[in-house]
Amino acid sequence: MALPVIRNFVVPALLAALTVSPALAQSGFTSAYTDLNLDDCLILEADDFGASWACPGYKGYPLMVQEGDLRFSLSYGFEPDENGVGFQTLPPFNYLGAKLEWRLSNALGRWFPIATIVRYHTAHPETGEDYGQVLVVSQIAEGNNCHIAYVDARANANANELAREAADKAGDFDCMTDEIEIIGAFGAY
Repeated sequence: MALPVIRNFVVPALLAALTVSPALAQSGFTSAYTDLNLDDCLILEADDFGASWACPGYKGYPLMVQEGDLRFSLSYGFEPDENGVGFQTLPPFNYLGAKLEWRLSNALGRWFPIATIVRYHTAHPETGEDYGQVLVVSQIAEGNNCHIAYVDARANANANELAREAADKAGDFDCMTDEIEIIGAFGAY
């Protein structure tokens, strides 16, 4: 008599576990957001030609913002000079959007940042007025941090989804040899 009770308990529990598993398997990535407000950052250096700030990143992950020649760049990690390709920005004058999207992977059994997405506002080359918006996807990998993809936020209705798809491929990009991918229609500069 005990066997049917066990079967009645085990079969529904097994079915419940199987219906949950596909959902968990699909969610290998997620997003977290931090503000990108330079007033909340520590000024590391500043002069007439530019500045650099240490800013709060995702759960304390180190983030450095640099500005030079009216262009911005982001660096990640405890050794940003050794982890990346240096000051990397877009060609036109630009400034950063107010939010930084961190793409997180749970491939290691815990959520860890593998990429970021930030909106760069670009200036018109002749007038200097606001012109374009580019979602810049950057890979975060020890010794291999860099831009991996650009998505024109105004030219693509699904720009955020395109940027997330590119970010979720982070880790396989070689910053020294691979070319930055331009995804979708592009006319931001």
